[in-house]
Amino acid sequence: MADAVIAAPEEQEGRARRLQWRMLAGFVAGLLAGLAVHYAAPDAPWVAAFTTYVTGPFGQIFLRLLFMLVIPLLVSALIVGVAEMGEMRALRSIGARTLLYTVVVSAISVAISLAVVNLFQPGAGVDPAIAHGLIAEGAEGAKAITDRAGEAKTGMDALVAIVPSNVFTAMNENDVLAVMFFALFFGIGLMLVQSPQATAFKSVVEGVFQVSMKLIGLVIQLAPIAVFCFMFNLAAQFGWDLIIRLSAFVGVVLLALALQMFVVFPILLRSFAGKSPIAFFRQTQEASVMAFATASSNATLPTALRVAHDQLGLPDKVARFVLTIGATANQNGTAMFEGVTVIFLAQFFGIDLTLQQQLFVMLICILGGIGTAGVPAGSLPVIALILASVGVPPEGIGLILGVDRFLDMCRTTLNVVGDLVAATVVSAGAKDMPAPA
Repeated sequence: MADAVIAAPEEQEGRARRLQWRMLAGFVAGLLAGLAVHYAAPDAPWVAAFTTYVTGPFGQIFLRLLFMLVIPLLVSALIVGVAEMGEMRALRSIGARTLLYTVVVSAISVAISLAVVNLFQPGAGVDPAIAHGLIAEGAEGAKAITDRAGEAKTGMDALVAIVPSNVFTAMNENDVLAVMFFALFFGIGLMLVQSPQATAFKSVVEGVFQVSMKLIGLVIQLAPIAVFCFMFNLAAQFGWDLIIRLSAFVGVVLLALALQMFVVFPILLRSFAGKSPIAFFRQTQEASVMAFATASSNATLPTALRVAHDQLGLPDKVARFVLTIGATANQNGTAMFEGVTVIFLAQFFGIDLTLQQQLFVMLICILGGIGTAGVPAGSLPVIALILASVGVPPEGIGLILGVDRFLDMCRTTLNVVGDLVAATVVSAGAKDMPAPA
């Protein structure tokens, strides 16, 4: 029995790796097939029929399955994530510092990512006629999702609309910001009410989260086929320009992650914890390697806890609280990736997002970092939801799925290191606890 219990996580990791290889295979096959069609038979009648009746519908079904599950996933994750801060009764000051740190540093990370992607414009330069043609095709297939793209509120109306008058109406209208506000507000209430009934209800919400995660896991098994369909359709229309834009996208993501890792984090460590960044990165090397290998914040949590105790010398009660919360709520790398991806795809399809829309993306990425599952490809449903919210064709997500595995490993490393930075800073700020050496 013990062997079976031990083998279960290894078996799950093996399945995840096989899925990633299948997704990569689907990406390459779809890209090559699409390029072949683009240059060999661009106007053949069978190509239009194939994209209209085979690849197009399958890709849309895949996206709709994700949209069907993403709202219950985000709502349950946010409610449980906030409610679990009930430990703030015992660690009130630590909980407050952790919450403030998470919001501020997440905002900095997303601001950096949006600045970089706007500066380098990795998705710009695509033929507008072709891009708009693809938008028209995608909008028809996902009409129920993108109908509200042109109905965005402005000014004070947008601020007031953050608070939903009816959360079910907000869910029905895909008003993601209002839904997230409700989830955060409800989570605070659940945290404050300490009763058997509230505890039982929290268990129900946790059950919703687990069921949503399981179903999304099943849907993701269709991803290799969906990736092939997405890439075939895109490559058949864009040709080699697709490869050029994709390499630029990867470069911008890595640059944004590097700025957060090697500029922002060292400043935080030196300014608020009096910690040498070089010593910190040397002491946290084991956790960084584990995060890069597994692409999972949750899977790296035991290693991070051990590193915090053995290498950084942080107080156990601080490290356990901050790292456990951080594995779900403090995901700087994920928030940055989501921001870059949304703006990149908007540029690719020739959609000029206003400053207000980009601020909306920034806010959703910050909140999405709280509700994104700390598992490989956990940001995929959130990105799809943000794309639909700002009127970018959701099927464009197929562009980045083939390179997502490598980028997932990189952003997970930033997530885990960011959690250890948070634990170090919070520990140093606790007056009744010694600062780390």
